[in-house]
Amino acid sequence: MPLQAETVTTGPEQGALDLDLLLANARDASELLKALAHEARLVILCLLVEGERSVSELEQLLNLRQPAVSQQLARLRADDLVEARRDGKNIYYALARPEVREIIAALHRAFCDARSR
Repeated sequence: MPLQAETVTTGPEQGALDLDLLLANARDASELLKALAHEARLVILCLLVEGERSVSELEQLLNLRQPAVSQQLARLRADDLVEARRDGKNIYYALARPEVREIIAALHRAFCDARSR
């Protein structure tokens, strides 16, 4: 059952919460989290935090075949998480939005840094 939008009063110090905005933001966050929920896509985003990479670089680093890498990049592109730049025969990918970098950095701190201690 879809959530119904209305204005909710949360308290005198917080004022009214715009539930329409909250629902829209939750929908956007949910779509982002769905994209991050695939291991290969998450690793691709982690690699792109360091800077742009070509498809062939990603193939080698992930030890995946080109069609598999391209499929995941297509999903990330459709979700506006990465952007592509063509240079001759090569296509380079980079993170498209600053909030993606922030989320990947937070995941890195929570999982990678914590495990290396």
